[in-house]
Amino acid sequence: MARHRDGTTPMTHAPPSHTPARNGQPTIPPAMIETLRGNATPLPAPELAPGGVSDQPDAFADAFDRFGAARVVLLGEATHGTSDFYRARAAITRRLVERHGFTIVAAEADWPDGARIDDYVRHHAPRPWRGPAFSRFPGWMWRNEDVAAFVHWLHHHNAGLPEHRRVSFHGLDIYSLGESIHAVLSYLDRVDPPAAAAARARYGRLTPWQDDPARYGRAVMQYGQDSCEDAVVAQLRDLLARRLHDVRHNHDGGASGGNGAAWFDAVQNARIVRAAEQYYRVMYRGSTESWNLRDRHMFGTVQALLAHRGDAAKIVIWAHNSHIGNAAATAMGWAGQFNIGELCRMAHGDEAVLIGLGTDRGTVAAASEWDGEMEVMTVRPARTDSYEHAFLLAGLPRALFDWRDNRPLREAVRGPWRERAIGVIYRPDSELGSHYFEATLADQFDAWVWLEKTKAVTPLNHAAPHGAPETWPFGL
Repeated sequence: MARHRDGTTPMTHAPPSHTPARNGQPTIPPAMIETLRGNATPLPAPELAPGGVSDQPDAFADAFDRFGAARVVLLGEATHGTSDFYRARAAITRRLVERHGFTIVAAEADWPDGARIDDYVRHHAPRPWRGPAFSRFPGWMWRNEDVAAFVHWLHHHNAGLPEHRRVSFHGLDIYSLGESIHAVLSYLDRVDPPAAAAARARYGRLTPWQDDPARYGRAVMQYGQDSCEDAVVAQLRDLLARRLHDVRHNHDGGASGGNGAAWFDAVQNARIVRAAEQYYRVMYRGSTESWNLRDRHMFGTVQALLAHRGDAAKIVIWAHNSHIGNAAATAMGWAGQFNIGELCRMAHGDEAVLIGLGTDRGTVAAASEWDGEMEVMTVRPARTDSYEHAFLLAGLPRALFDWRDNRPLREAVRGPWRERAIGVIYRPDSELGSHYFEATLADQFDAWVWLEKTKAVTPLNHAAPHGAPETWPFGL
């Protein structure tokens, strides 16, 4: 398999067998097209006012009230650079927050970057940071106009609410080694300087690698460098043991709020240091083991957030389709990988709803290679042996397909057929090998949002959006 960090999930399994064939590719059966057409809920375009603030309900979101009883709603995307996916998820999330009591938004982003947004949306004083937010490749994935509009709306939504009812925003990913070490040390410097000194000693052999942790993994796995695993595990254990002491001595106020929030943030950063140290070692042993470690960590963060916010907590997760669809129903799972969606399904059953988002064609913000420059690329029309082509033939520009209690629709999308995944890398010339995989959509997701023609996200420049205060998380 190719490098999974780009969001693609290329597979080498044989193509599914369907007849009749046209030009060497299986064609979508007419009965499947008719079932899709007859069981679709048409959708208007998802809209959000400039600046993200509006008192008007979004008609796009009306169809998604049906998911309000869930505790965990996972919203996917077929690419990491499509504006329509971000706007759709923003509209759905706004409805779940306003009418159905959802209290947490978690995204496939780094925890410290998410904490900057959280400070802003929950009206906390900004904490000191080691570097600029969302500076790691790919910057456009979160530093774009659509995310900014949603974050601005969430800031205004929370303004009139008491602290315990404000909706929080968090990152789930593990790539923030340097910033997470900094966050742990900053917390301990404030509450217990001797403990901070001990933490610096433990992290000391890891910090030289913190800005290029892949070199650390290579040094350990290929050149015999001693690992820092025991040290980072010991540091995490010490922080876990501090919980009652810090609350009893009132060490938990400040920028991240009370109720254990500062300690919780430090622990999550220590968990990231521990997970990142392990991830950069195992990535040299193969993509399956490193993928599973990453998604296990992201799922663990989801569970920790729900526990931290209490029994009434409800969470919306934004991530790529490859993370939020049930991997057991895809070639990923058949090759030994699991993901957040599969783990949420196992842990929460019917209280977890997995919603994929797909498109046929348009433009996408992506790069041609890792760490490359962002380009606005043309997305090719979907292959005729793909789910995307089936939804195209159903003839609706935008639609929701919900097969949880719809057996004919569920059987129609059982497949298997090919599905397309574009991450931050897009290689149109090798699209079949780089971006298509097999799946049984009926078991991968509970529902599917179809947006036939889409356009690329617009990245933000370094200035804060008009009208936003200096504490704006993207303008620092």
